[in-house]
Amino acid sequence: MSHAKTAALIARYYQAFNEGDMHTFLSLLHDDVVHDVNQGERRQGKARFAEFMSHMNHCYQEQIRDLVIMVSEDGRRASAEFCVHGRYLNSDSDLPAAQGQQYVLPAGAFFAIHQGQIARITNYYNLQDWLQQVSA
Repeated sequence: MSHAKTAALIARYYQAFNEGDMHTFLSLLHDDVVHDVNQGERRQGKARFAEFMSHMNHCYQEQIRDLVIMVSEDGRRASAEFCVHGRYLNSDSDLPAAQGQQYVLPAGAFFAIHQGQIARITNYYNLQDWLQQVSA
């Protein structure tokens, strides 16, 4: 896949996320996508990713802003740096209680591309920063 096509794929991924268009969002993923969750377990497969996103959309309302996409010359790998602007809607497992807290969290993601789709996503953000913001 070309550099430009990979950049467009990643941009579309975040556009669909911001629009809440889960159909398009999930369609950009390879069926065997590997998802490395920040501070969590590795999940494999589009169905497990969809379950994760359903949970996230229940607990959080988020928008990605200040997106910068970087792509390898061959288009097989990419990364993105951005800020997550969010609201904590519903309490998530053993995390602090949700009370509609707002947060702004710098984050990043790494991608592997296979057959024109996203085959791996590794997300990173500073959990301690988020905890401080929602606990204040």
